[in-house]
Amino acid sequence: MLNDPLAAALTKIINAERVGKREVLIRPASKMIKAVLHIMNENNYLGAFEEIPDGLNSVLKVNLLGNINKCGVIKPRFSVKKSEFEKWEKRYLPAKDFGLILLSTPTGIMTHTDAKGKNTGGKLLVYCY
Repeated sequence: MLNDPLAAALTKIINAERVGKREVLIRPASKMIKAVLHIMNENNYLGAFEEIPDGLNSVLKVNLLGNINKCGVIKPRFSVKKSEFEKWEKRYLPAKDFGLILLSTPTGIMTHTDAKGKNTGGKLLVYCY
């Protein structure tokens, strides 16, 4: 039983990147993990991924590009207002405008720059650079 499937998925990805693998299998697959991987794919941290049905659950096959230096889950999932993003950028990212923080907002999962543009807050999920 996994307590945090998102953290386990990101740990598998970062460990495979450090070893130099070109792909990794992530199980179990969830909507949140797919959304996070999709955003990381859009920002060129990961390659394409596909869902492979496997009995009850499904498996995600993720192609790695080698562009991730560090990524992880933000625990506890802090609430952030639209005016507090700079504080969290300083805490989790190495430099200004370098890397991304993903957060869950009322309109879905998005990066912190998109949330700034849409003037919305949410709960912090993942950092990646």
